[in-house]
Amino acid sequence: MKTTALILLCSLTSTSVVAAKAELYGTLEPFAKETVYFLLTDRFVDGDPTNNFVQQGLPGQSTFNRPLLGPDGRSANIGYLGGDFKGIVQHANYIKDLGFSYVWTTPIVDNPDYVFTGGEPVVFGTPYGDGGKTGYHGYWGINFYQVDEHLESADLNFAQFTAALKQQGLGYVLDVVANHGSPAYSMPKGQVGHFGQLFDQSGRLVADHQNLPPQQLSHTHPLHQFYNKTTGLAQLSDLNENNPAVLDYLVNAHLKWIEQGASAIRIDTIKEMPHHFWKKFTDKIRQKHPDIFIFAESFNFEAEKAAEHTWPENGGVSVLDFPGRNGITSVFEHKNSHYSQILNHLHLDSGVYANPYELMTFYDNHDMARMNASDQGFINANNWLFTSRGIPVIYYGSEINFMTGEREHTGNRNYLGAERLKTAAQHPVHQQLKAVIALRNQSIALQRGLQLNLDYQQHTAAFLRLYQRQGQSETALVLLNKSDQPQQLKIPALPQSGSWHNLANGQELGSLTHLTLEPHSVQVWINKTPIQNTALIVQLSEQMKKLKL
Repeated sequence: MKTTALILLCSLTSTSVVAAKAELYGTLEPFAKETVYFLLTDRFVDGDPTNNFVQQGLPGQSTFNRPLLGPDGRSANIGYLGGDFKGIVQHANYIKDLGFSYVWTTPIVDNPDYVFTGGEPVVFGTPYGDGGKTGYHGYWGINFYQVDEHLESADLNFAQFTAALKQQGLGYVLDVVANHGSPAYSMPKGQVGHFGQLFDQSGRLVADHQNLPPQQLSHTHPLHQFYNKTTGLAQLSDLNENNPAVLDYLVNAHLKWIEQGASAIRIDTIKEMPHHFWKKFTDKIRQKHPDIFIFAESFNFEAEKAAEHTWPENGGVSVLDFPGRNGITSVFEHKNSHYSQILNHLHLDSGVYANPYELMTFYDNHDMARMNASDQGFINANNWLFTSRGIPVIYYGSEINFMTGEREHTGNRNYLGAERLKTAAQHPVHQQLKAVIALRNQSIALQRGLQLNLDYQQHTAAFLRLYQRQGQSETALVLLNKSDQPQQLKIPALPQSGSWHNLANGQELGSLTHLTLEPHSVQVWINKTPIQNTALIVQLSEQMKKLKL
């Protein structure tokens, strides 16, 4: 499929000295150069067995190792499995060696010390439900000012953890939950473990659901005022977005962790809270840390809905690109798909998002099924993810096609472990992922450049990424082949003269007319000649007008 951009390029011939000075870019956001490795701390590596607390919980209800057994030897687990800060630090070089620059972990805050006995009981394959689960994932906070005891070690607190990552060249993304606390009602009488309670920095109880359904909470009870009287997600305590004390509690708690080394924020369940709350929250965070990058989870496959959060009046945060994720999986989970299926999710000039070049792009995570693709499918998806617009995020284990296609309660969050990491570099997905991250890390055009789509066929794609600013010019030609066979591509008319440099192998060509792509491969060719094509500059400038820069 030839795009409009390709047809225009073929007709553009005019040049101008003034044109060479035109500034062209998709974003100047500093975080756009980063790449993010996302992991569930408890499920990565157990670096310190002394913080596993295997005896924690009631008799017969240990919080450690609570397996869900399925057919054919399959299993999941809803207990703690030992992963901790030390396990991450011990393997930070593994993450850095892959080429990533940031680690995003699940929340660090203190969670209940017992098994939740309310809700719907969870068995293998249950799509939803919390009955019998623990807070191993970190999203059931009871004290947002305290780190959960399963994460820190005697010689490694949170501040030391972020400092150790920084020494390895890795930044840290703090996962923020402001919509809810822990499961708060439906428990048999006598449930222990601070479910439905919240404590402040001094350990003082400031809120207590008292195992009451939301409708039975009282606005006059001092311990009920942190919560809404309407049902939120599952049986979770639903924080009152209209209570200034709730806002202050959450802002001050997360400022504490930013000051101890977190340098970016991911917001959980942003769509569950109104825009006015997030505007206040982000304003207060940015008053102290004006340059911090914030992105959010709006679990919504409608771009128009997810994009609402990106606009300044609503908090002005980036979002994880759920609509784009659907485009990615529709192409790379299916061998005979057509590359053009991905185009509608890019929104390069639709004006829907404040800036699509700042979206966090991904294909699976902890809340949905892992991508159900072959090794070649993962390789092809990564080749796209790290060359197209957006800031890429990889979920732990995807670099070795871990637990393919599994969702929560069937293995999506299973323990990865040090033994798998020892052999990961031998895996073909790992090898190609490292190679394509290296390409992105070398190219400002891949990190910040405008995307101009050229030609999309069933198994091949061609597009440009263009960056020109303050005397620096770089155009990247990206060529992709997702088929099992070599593909010879006729290169579309290109906007620059001058030589092209193959970013992977250093080959230099004076012009590009025909190139052969190996199966499941990517080629990136770089040209640093200033763009002098006036009509093209006008076209790209029109795209830029749709971006909040």
